[in-house]
Amino acid sequence: MIETVGVVGLGLIGGSMAKAIHMYTDCTLFGYDTDGQVLSRALDEGVISAALTPERLPDCDLVIIALYPEATVAYVAAYRDQFRKGGLVMDCGGVKGVVCTPLEEVVRDCGFFFIGGHPMAGIERSGYAFSFPEMFQRASLIVTPYPGTPEHCLEEIWVFAKQLGFGHLQRSTPQEHDHIIAYTSQLAHVVSCAYVGSPSAPNFQGFSAGSFKDMTRVAKLNEDMWTELFLENRDALVCEIDTLVEELAAFAYVIRRGDRDNLRGMLRRARIIKETIDNDC
Repeated sequence: MIETVGVVGLGLIGGSMAKAIHMYTDCTLFGYDTDGQVLSRALDEGVISAALTPERLPDCDLVIIALYPEATVAYVAAYRDQFRKGGLVMDCGGVKGVVCTPLEEVVRDCGFFFIGGHPMAGIERSGYAFSFPEMFQRASLIVTPYPGTPEHCLEEIWVFAKQLGFGHLQRSTPQEHDHIIAYTSQLAHVVSCAYVGSPSAPNFQGFSAGSFKDMTRVAKLNEDMWTELFLENRDALVCEIDTLVEELAAFAYVIRRGDRDNLRGMLRRARIIKETIDNDC
């Protein structure tokens, strides 16, 4: 049973995790952030009981690490001897291969269980100031456990996640995760950023509706975090970008030629795919 939790990194995701834990569970909660003002705010608001120091790591049944991928690997490696024996450590990063692969050897025989995690939730803001406890309502939590991870560890994670509002637990491997997330998340951010790069973008006032807002929403991003995520998943992401470029070129070709029949067929194909996707949700 998870009774004491530590959250490392109190940004948008880590801060929302902390606030959800505080609101929806009876867990004792410790938190850590490199920004002293953020840590003080979390303490003043009563979100966390105390700062998460290395001395408190052995007290935690679960440590949630909400840092950038490279910092996550460094943190786990630095404190691998302090985590509670038999305890759980889960990261929240948007890429899994660059975290789970190097840590597999690091955490071997250390006595705790590391599970790659990715909460599929977020907004177009960053930082503790924008975090909120309802962030994970009905969201999916992807986990990428190592082969041989005891089933009870995943059961504990899922029981805990449901308390925070998660609606689905999706098991995957780091490789599968990174391949699919390149399409479902990272490509969308690339497209949004490229879309607002048009010289027409500043002239949208009075000419836009929901589609413009949908296409531009995630261009309001944390460039430091997304730069790291894109580059650490570059092969899968570039493959998806190349596929999209081919699709756009095909549309440009038939539109330029005035090819009504082929254009209608391409639009029909897209509609059917979208309807199929919606039915599978």
